[in-house]
Amino acid sequence: MKMTKNVSLITVIVCLLIGSTTSANEDSREYVKLPEMMQQHMMSNMRDHLATLNIILKDLSSDKLDEAADIAESRLGMTSLKLHNASHMAKFMPEGMQQAGTNMHRAASRFALKAQEGDLLPAYYALTEITSACVACHSGYRIR
Repeated sequence: MKMTKNVSLITVIVCLLIGSTTSANEDSREYVKLPEMMQQHMMSNMRDHLATLNIILKDLSSDKLDEAADIAESRLGMTSLKLHNASHMAKFMPEGMQQAGTNMHRAASRFALKAQEGDLLPAYYALTEITSACVACHSGYRIR
């Protein structure tokens, strides 16, 4: 029960961090103009990233570290770049946005390795590297 509360608390904190990074009236994030189809593709990718993080949190709270590692690598890690058509998308992004994305994918691969080791606390810590990259990108850039 305590682990479930911790996962819920972590989820709430991440949502608050993402939601509190900018004000609706003072959005100073860099606007990145994308062709409509690419914008929709990027939004779809980000929704999948968020859904994947949710699955990872559920797996960790159930002590299913191998499952968390597998989904992290396949849907967020460096091996997922082709799935997300990352090389095609990157040329439309500013360098900082590209770097935040690369940081997220690399962090996901590191998380997968850490989760495979089977120690929950280091895995949770590695997960924060993924969400930190998400927060950095969402704090600095917007596409709509």
